[in-house]
Amino acid sequence: MTEWWTYRVRSFVLFSARTYERLIEAYNAELWPLQAVVWLAAVAALAWLARGPSAARDRLVLGGLAAAWSAVAWAFEYRRFAAINWAAGYAAMVFAAQAAALLWLALRSRVALRRGARIDRAGLAIAALGVAYPLLAPATGRPWTLAEVVGFMPAPTAIVTLGCLLRAKPARTPLLVVPIATCAFEGALAWALYGGRP
Repeated sequence: MTEWWTYRVRSFVLFSARTYERLIEAYNAELWPLQAVVWLAAVAALAWLARGPSAARDRLVLGGLAAAWSAVAWAFEYRRFAAINWAAGYAAMVFAAQAAALLWLALRSRVALRRGARIDRAGLAIAALGVAYPLLAPATGRPWTLAEVVGFMPAPTAIVTLGCLLRAKPARTPLLVVPIATCAFEGALAWALYGGRP
């Protein structure tokens, strides 16, 4: 039996990079042009967050994040990714729980997405990275059909959520667990699929 320390992340990925890319291409083609609409809404949300305090706006942003996690859970993880990755069904349940927690936060809790100048700027910068995430596809030599958009794919949704929740006052640290774990998983998956390429 092979020793446990000889395993690599790639040893646990049961599909190829091309299979994953075909999945994303088909997913994006099926839902186009919704990605453009949601991306523009995310840009508008960032602009709103950069303005002065507004409880209604903060609730709307949190509600939008809840909708984004719900969409990723159902449309991507459960309906598509689970076909090539058995763990995606479990991820869908975790994402749905994250969506429910964000919706509860938007509807029931007194929370503001503003803490202080430095934290607010840092959170906004992180959220902007998530919104700009689709640019990674052409930047790495892949076609636009592989672009990953917030509200459709896990990584950009998690990054935008991290940025917004870092600004939350009072702090909502437990809600950061799923986005951080998602970023770690997506990073490990990208390394496993593309890390060996020149």
